[in-house]
Amino acid sequence: MTRFLTPEGRIKIQQELVDLYGQKPQIIERLKNAKELGDLSENAEYTTAKDDLARTESRILELRNLLRNAEIIISCHESSSIKIGSKIKIELNQEIKEYTLVGTEETDPAKGLISYQSPFGQALLEKKEGEETQIKTPRGVVKVKIIKIN
Repeated sequence: MTRFLTPEGRIKIQQELVDLYGQKPQIIERLKNAKELGDLSENAEYTTAKDDLARTESRILELRNLLRNAEIIISCHESSSIKIGSKIKIELNQEIKEYTLVGTEETDPAKGLISYQSPFGQALLEKKEGEETQIKTPRGVVKVKIIKIN
């Protein structure tokens, strides 16, 4: 399955990688200090540091793999329909809302970043300005009008 990132999402992930690489020496030092305390079978600090190191290394591998394999999406200004990367303005429940359709790795509805794979995102894909559609949500069906696509 193709994974998509916006240029902003790529920068955010690159920064998270830098942060994780920065944390790793501190975790290794904690692990070293905990080993010096003796009996590892009953050493909570050792277990915690070991788990933290495993989580950090796992996340680093995950992010490196994502950056290596993700397709970077650029908002297509010429597109007349909604695509992954489109910034859209819609009327929803008599309110104007702005969203960007993104890949699953960047989804953050509170910040207006919705996954193209979500039911909401799927219902908006390929719609054109001026079109209306109905979207099934957990709270029921809502009517959406596409006002602008950037």
